[in-house]
Amino acid sequence: MSLDEQFKTAEEAVKTLTKRPTDEELLELYALFKQATIGDCNTQKPGMFDLKGKAKWQSWNDKKGLSKEDAKKAYVEWVNNLMEKYK
Repeated sequence: MSLDEQFKTAEEAVKTLTKRPTDEELLELYALFKQATIGDCNTQKPGMFDLKGKAKWQSWNDKKGLSKEDAKKAYVEWVNNLMEKYK
């Protein structure tokens, strides 16, 4: 199975979790997904009152420089870990 196919499979599999991962786990999932699909963060940092937006932005921005391919690999691994933990 190609990396793109593994990524798509992981993207669908994560939607089937029966328990909600922690906020930190969800931020990592979000950041890896954005890095894998878009690349380096390309938006401005949200304002100081948008706490959720700032957390998501910071998590994604922390992945700066990670290639899309490496982000996809990390995303697939992360989803597999979440599946084992929360299925």
